[in-house]
Amino acid sequence: MKLFAPSMLALCLAASGQGRAADDWLPPLPAWQGASEQLLKQQGDAWVTPAELTGLTDSPDYAATLAYLTKLVDSSDLLQLEQFGQSPQGRPLYLVKASKVLHKIANNPNRPLLLVQAGIHSGEIDGKDAGLMLLRDIAHGGKAALLESADLVFIPVLSPDGHERRSLYNRMNQRGPLQQGWRATAQNLNLNRDYAKADAPEMQALLGVLKQYQPDLYIDVHVTDGEDYQYDITYGFNEPFAAVSVNAASWLAKVYRPAVNAALTQAGHIPGPLVFGVDSNDFSKGISGWTASPRFSNGYGDVRHLPTVLVENHSLKPYRQRVLGTYVLLERSLKLLNEQGKALMLARQADLQARPQQLVLSYKASEQADFIDFKGISFEQRQSDISGAPYVAWTGKPVLYQQLPVYWDKVADITVQIPAAYWIPPEQQQVIARLALHGVEMTTLTQAKKLKLQQLSVEDYRFADKPFESRFMLSEARFSEHSVQRNLTAGWVRVSTDQPLGRLAVALLEPSAPDSFFSWGFFPGMFERTEYFEPYAIEPLIARMLAQQPALKQQFDKALAADEQLRNNPRARYNWFYRQMPFYDQQYLKYPVLIER
Repeated sequence: MKLFAPSMLALCLAASGQGRAADDWLPPLPAWQGASEQLLKQQGDAWVTPAELTGLTDSPDYAATLAYLTKLVDSSDLLQLEQFGQSPQGRPLYLVKASKVLHKIANNPNRPLLLVQAGIHSGEIDGKDAGLMLLRDIAHGGKAALLESADLVFIPVLSPDGHERRSLYNRMNQRGPLQQGWRATAQNLNLNRDYAKADAPEMQALLGVLKQYQPDLYIDVHVTDGEDYQYDITYGFNEPFAAVSVNAASWLAKVYRPAVNAALTQAGHIPGPLVFGVDSNDFSKGISGWTASPRFSNGYGDVRHLPTVLVENHSLKPYRQRVLGTYVLLERSLKLLNEQGKALMLARQADLQARPQQLVLSYKASEQADFIDFKGISFEQRQSDISGAPYVAWTGKPVLYQQLPVYWDKVADITVQIPAAYWIPPEQQQVIARLALHGVEMTTLTQAKKLKLQQLSVEDYRFADKPFESRFMLSEARFSEHSVQRNLTAGWVRVSTDQPLGRLAVALLEPSAPDSFFSWGFFPGMFERTEYFEPYAIEPLIARMLAQQPALKQQFDKALAADEQLRNNPRARYNWFYRQMPFYDQQYLKYPVLIER
């Protein structure tokens, strides 16, 4: 059977009237009109954005985006363009600063700062075009008052290489824009899985922005796939009941969410919670509420004490509707920082100064549900002649799920006592460099020092069967812990947890954490042995050991009885004795980071 090439598929779709602009393979679409449509500039306006020229059905390429931004920035004393990095394919990464005091925008304790990021997944580019419209209106649309007491940093495209991998056919589950970018970077990395490990140049550059500007509120704009529902703008953050930064989470829940929901509703949008169906074939069974780990923007922001909102616009709503809703959300966020930003700054400082004794590293779903009224879309279950399995077909008809169960990730799964510090040997240069990128404070030992520390040994482990985000992760590991007296030489690095980013250090260095450097596979050397034995050397040593240690023979016999591999594998028998010898590699399966309790 000969498969259609993409070009043939495009021709077939065009000939049948099913081109990308129609998207008529997607579920039926309820009609929409909203007050936010008044935000649009018409063709002929001097500052109409490239996307508005298409009626918000398409989005400009990177060159056109930067050309518009450059022209806009050059026209206003309120705006400034800054390059903060470079993509793997050599494209510049830009941010736009918007402030009445541009020279004092970084880490200003008197003016709350909003960081808005678009295009981390460049097929989900709503934030870029909404941000261009908002910057235009600040500079030339009578909205300069948005900068009266607060500042804005806007990243239009975090993944420009993915942005330029544009096509009519990149995202079949998403309704617009006409040309859509690619989800991953040129290195095939998903940047919203990279916050903790920071492998991508784009992410490393972004961490530099976070350190330099110290924003007080961080908004990361996406588009979500999955179930159909009435909500067009959904967003979320780690809720107060499962947050590391509990003070900031409370502000987001009690102040931010009501204000933004009211603004979106008044503008004709339907804001909703960031949730996912428990059963993709039966939405009525309930939804799951997510607590993000530090690989994601909202989970990373939580453990870094940076209040972070993950926006997930609904992929089945038209691009025009999604961009306008994003504009409303961004504008209200900036207004809110003018009104109550000082309270958020105080909440953030309280989180930075807190020193808890324990840290929950991961949560699991509660078996006890909360209940909400949920504005859904009705569906039918149909039988597929192709797959042979049932699938969900959405009807486009609104339905209210009354008291729909929500199962939140709020039960502590892994909890650790926060140690006084971690000690990293100087050869672990990559780990030390990544901690520095994150802004974690470290001190380097200048002369030898003898310390009593804790050593973790891996007793059992398993690597993932295939790579994830270009790394083979540890899918499971079990540890034992014992005290050791170590003479640390000059060059060892101490990471104290008594610092503002102490809990971030724990999340990165505690090996049982889901997004620790250990879990991401930063220590492959500890799983390899490079010195071995020959039978002619080990045989006389074993005989000597058995003669000197009568109990050893009983231990060996007991091990033989319990382990079939040991009984049947001569090399395994030698290895059993080898592990009892001082010749054995004492660093094998030892976590190289030592812990100071």
